[in-house]
Parts: sequence; structure tokens; C-alpha cells
Amino acid sequence: MTEPTFAIHSGPAAQARLRRRYARERRFKLMCLGALGVAAIFLVVLIGSIVSRGWSGFLVTQMELTVTYSPDLIDADSPRDGNFRMIVVEGLQQEFPEATDRSAMRALLGLVSNGGFIAVRNAVVDDPMLIGQTVTLWVPAASDIDMLNKGYIDRAAPEELRRVDDQTMAWIDRLEADGKIRTGFNWNFFTTGDSREPELAGIGGAILGSFWMLLVTFLVSFPTGVAAAVFLEEFAPKRRWVDIIEVNINNLAAVPSIVFGLLGLAVFLNLMHLPRSAPLVGGLTLALMTLPTIIITTRAALKGVPPSIREAAMGVGASPVQVVAHHVLPLALPRLLTGAIIGMAQALGESAPLLMIGMVAFIVDLPSGPLDAATALPVQIFLWADSPERGFVEKTSAAIMVLLGFLVVMNGVAVFLRQRFEVRW
Repeated sequence: MTEPTFAIHSGPAAQARLRRRYARERRFKLMCLGALGVAAIFLVVLIGSIVSRGWSGFLVTQMELTVTYSPDLIDADSPRDGNFRMIVVEGLQQEFPEATDRSAMRALLGLVSNGGFIAVRNAVVDDPMLIGQTVTLWVPAASDIDMLNKGYIDRAAPEELRRVDDQTMAWIDRLEADGKIRTGFNWNFFTTGDSREPELAGIGGAILGSFWMLLVTFLVSFPTGVAAAVFLEEFAPKRRWVDIIEVNINNLAAVPSIVFGLLGLAVFLNLMHLPRSAPLVGGLTLALMTLPTIIITTRAALKGVPPSIREAAMGVGASPVQVVAHHVLPLALPRLLTGAIIGMAQALGESAPLLMIGMVAFIVDLPSGPLDAATALPVQIFLWADSPERGFVEKTSAAIMVLLGFLVVMNGVAVFLRQRFEVRW
């Protein structure tokens, strides 16, 4: 018997084809690695630009000020109503006695932020025994002084091109030489609301507004989405109207978010007359946007449970509702929670729907509930990005860093829950 020949597979032509195939595979791998490299470069540039602009937003420039709470300027019965502006002026004149005329005094007041007057007032309100005494306080510097201390104002530039004149720079240099200028962590950035002055603006109100809004979103969208997904996946009959619902749910997941904002404006504000700029309205609007995502991910989680689980439960006499409630849902819960957290992260990063329902308002006070006027982190970033002051540039980038941090944490929690509790069949 003649043995078969394999020349067609091992000859020179076959070797050439094999080399070409391997070459194509190498080029394909290089293109994939190149795409990953380009994406990584863009990501590093993006994160680097945000961090380079925003890290200083977590810092604040303070100056040491010695003030005298003169009884002539403060009413002992109502210390909150004292003339704290004059108290600060007298304290500054002690540091710079050469500033005697009105323009020089106005320039001196430009060293201290309005938060400095508030700090001087709060000190005597908290301790009325300070009336008649001389104390030393650290007060926040004005925005221009803060920018100068952080290096955002070029000292070598001509005076007419700087926001800080030569006289003010000389005063700041004297304070720095005396150790009366310091840079510290800006805790108020996380605890205060918005402000017209960059050195006083914070994201505390936006964080609380986002919290109340996400709470409403979760309480509305999660049980509704899970119930709808369970019905469609486990109990819905094979009818044409069910197919129409499924198609529309898939289409709603791709609808631009601003459309849901228009829906919230028409239904919750114009029809139901709910309070404008309230986290309740924002949460309801984002719940509508998040529902398709939760329904789709929940149905995928239910499909991931093997049919044998259902068959075994029904084989021992469980009803269809008991099969779903006692067996299918608990096994699908890790993926179900993952989808819910991803939906919440998507809602946290949305700004377009919130702009349509009025959460773009300037809010100073911290919201104490879902019915109080509030804003959200993405909207706060939008507001600051539109401000012309240089101090809001670092505040915008710092707020973006906080928002990205929340998103990374939420997605990390979703991945952890899935890896930790997911059952592998």
C-alpha cells in the first residue's frame, strides 16, 4: 500500500503560506497592542491634566491675623452684629502701619477673603469672653492671594498684566518672611456649599444633593426594574405585546439622557408640580433613565441561572413563584446588584437631565432632605467650568477628581460583589 504524501502541506509553497499567516497574526497583535497603547496614552494625558490642575484645589492659603475685639465695635448682647470689617482693618493696619489712605486700606482688605470676616465673627460668637481681648487667628486669604501663593500668577509679568500689584506682592512677601502665610488642606471644600468666591466654594452641597438623588433613584428603579425583569423573563406569555415591550426597553437604553430630562420636566414639574431643583425630581428622572439598564442586566442575570435549578425546585413541588423567589433570584443576586450599581454610577455622572429640571441653580445651603433645593456633582462641575475666575479652574478639576473617585469606587464595589458572590456553574 502506497503511503500518502504530504508534500502539499510541507512544500515550499505551504511554508510560504504559513509564514504569511504568521506575519498577519503578528501584525494583528501589534495593531491590538497599538490600540491599547494609544488608549492608555490618552487616558494618562486626561488623568494627568485633571490632576495637575486640580490637586491645588484641595489646598487653601491662610494668613495669620491679630485682631482686637474692641467693645466699641461689638455689642456684648449681640456679638454677631459687630463691625468685624473694621476689626479686620485694624488688625491689618497693625501689620502694615504705612497703609493709611483709603486706597491702601482697600488694598489691605483685598488680602483677606470674605471667609476671613466670617472666621473672625464666628470666633467671638462661639466665645463671647473674647470681647475686649486681642487674639491671633488663621483666616483664609483672598482668591488672588491664593493663586499667587500657589504659583498661578506670574511674579515676573508686568504689573498691568497681573491681578496682584507690586504693593500687594510686597505685603505678601513680608508676611511670608514672618511666617504668617501657610498652605493647608481645605477641609471646607468637602463641607460647604457653592460660593461666588473660589476660595470659599465647596462641593458639600453637591455631594449631599447627589446622595439624596441617588437614594431616590435606587428606591424607585431597583425594585421596579427587578419586578419588571422577573415578569418578562419568568412569567410573561409569548405574545406580540410582550415582544413590543422588550423591543422598547432595549430602545430606551439607547435614548439620549436629555430626553429623560424633558420627560421629567413635563411630568414631574409641569404636570405634578413637584419642587424645582429638588433631589426628589432629579432622582425620579434618573430612575426613568436607569430602569432599562436594570431591567436588561437583571434579565441577563436570570438567564444565567441553569434551567436545572428551576426543574429541580418544581420537581419537589415548588410553585413558579416559589421557584423564582427562593431559588432563582438569590442565585442571580450578585449579577443583579452589579447591574444596579453600574446603573447608579451612570446616574451619578449624568448632568443633562438635571439641567432640564432646574438643578443648575446656585445653591449655597446644604440640603437636609430630598425636597430641599440642591445641585449634583456633575452640575456643580458644569457651573464652575463656566466661571471666568482662575480659582474656579482648580475647583472644577478637583471636583472632577472627586466625581471620578466615586465612580471608580462604585464600579470597584460592583466588580468585588460579582467576583465574591457569583456562583460559577
